[in-house]
Amino acid sequence: MELPPIGLGGGPLGNYLTSITDEQAHAVVDAAWDGGVRYFDSAPFYGYGRSERRLGAALRHRPRDSFLVSTKVGRLVRPGRPDDDYFAVPPTHRCEWDFSRDGVLRSVEESLDRLGLDRVDALFIHDPDRHWPQALDEAYPALAALRDQGVVDAIGVGMNQAEMLVRFVRHADPDLLLVANTCTLLRRSALAELLPLCAERGVGAIAASVFHRGLLATEPSSSAPPDVRRIGAACARFGVPVAAAALRFPLRQPAVRSVLFGAHTPDQVKANLAAFDHEIPPALWQAL
Repeated sequence: MELPPIGLGGGPLGNYLTSITDEQAHAVVDAAWDGGVRYFDSAPFYGYGRSERRLGAALRHRPRDSFLVSTKVGRLVRPGRPDDDYFAVPPTHRCEWDFSRDGVLRSVEESLDRLGLDRVDALFIHDPDRHWPQALDEAYPALAALRDQGVVDAIGVGMNQAEMLVRFVRHADPDLLLVANTCTLLRRSALAELLPLCAERGVGAIAASVFHRGLLATEPSSSAPPDVRRIGAACARFGVPVAAAALRFPLRQPAVRSVLFGAHTPDQVKANLAAFDHEIPPALWQAL
């Protein structure tokens, strides 16, 4: 599947850490669209379905063949009080782990309903850290069958660790991996084995969570962690915004095809797209 180099991550559309209105979420998607973004990623977990509903509503009047959407399986949205506080939403729904074949098929059906779409372009097994056997033996074959049937173009896995993603590449045949928190200026564990293996086997990688909850989204303050301050100092020597280096760094790896960024406001979208277009001198990469 051909991917653009930058896409919009759907976590903030589900009120990740901060509450936004439906209108503001719509404005975020509109700003991304106006800035040329044509790839959008979401998940049932993001706001317990809220991100998918908002993304689908914002894209509904767009020609379906003009954009790409990915979402995830492994969690089913059900009534109940959530077990975490990642999303600023009323405590009326929670996610239940389910990597079974039937759970995967239910998840896809429910995601399509929330998105208001008849198909998505890519599906990822989401965070199977504690569910390796079932994810490999049941969830993955279910996605592979959907790919074989032409229901979805690409399948893969999305995680915040590199080690299990390596195992998926070695034991399955994913098209794409969503690599979060491990191919960034701060955390580079995916560079040791995972991304070279992806390049060798033709598996595309999508880098996510490159800002580390905003630490690298703006110029670091004096109270920022030492590593962040060092990154900021290196970027300042070359006149490059930290966000620009954070967004462009993953694309230096041959296997990385796209980078996702999240935003709570249209202004954040515009700032991130401007940073992505900022010219970066090669000497900065050496310094970093």
